[in-house]
Amino acid sequence: MMSELSGTSVLVTGGTSGIGRATALALAGLGATVVVSGRDVERGKRVVQEIEAAGGAGHFVAADLRGEASARALARQASALVGQIDVLVNNAGAFPFGPTADVAEADFDAVYGLNVKAPYFLVAELAPAMAERGRGAIVNVTTMVAEYGADGMSLYGSSKAALVLLTKAWAAEFGPRGVRVNAVSPGPTATEGTAGMPEALDALAAQAPAHRPGTAQEVAEAIVYLATDRSSFVHGAVLPVDGGRIAV
Repeated sequence: MMSELSGTSVLVTGGTSGIGRATALALAGLGATVVVSGRDVERGKRVVQEIEAAGGAGHFVAADLRGEASARALARQASALVGQIDVLVNNAGAFPFGPTADVAEADFDAVYGLNVKAPYFLVAELAPAMAERGRGAIVNVTTMVAEYGADGMSLYGSSKAALVLLTKAWAAEFGPRGVRVNAVSPGPTATEGTAGMPEALDALAAQAPAHRPGTAQEVAEAIVYLATDRSSFVHGAVLPVDGGRIAV
């Protein structure tokens, strides 16, 4: 029996933990061959082992995404491993919090390098080939604080707001040639990366109707929807997965 994503190859950046790991496992479970990228080689190998233990196919490519050169190199390595990339999930990101006055230029450049430049040049490298084939999907992971002003979120929120606009611009650019580009906008989510800030996570969650943090698996389900033909008529959308924070 054919699985939903049999014959499909996926690249998930930041796929060694949290939302990225949950997404990689979910897409592999639907039959996709998944290339997981991240900085931590041991964690990357463990995710691939999990995929294979469940009967799926996975690969790991170590990548420290900082901008154009690293993004294009990852895209080429991933494509060489599996032949072509049909689905790109731009999940890797940094989420610094703090006052604007405390941000050094090097920190600013590092955050924008990972959150904006890396996805930009991954799309520049991979989307044209998708468009030539007339088929593909790109899912960007943004954040609810890209949608409204929040104290301490100037650097993180603005970088992800750029990704929201890019999602819409890329949908306009590549959609007519069969490449769907969309985004998910998570709210407070319990992951390894947020484990050290439980009070801040709970405080953010208390502002939303769900009154709890989300899970990585819940966000991954939204990414799966946008990555598959379940969302075949969805282009340029930003899907909130934030416990209802967008509503209040």
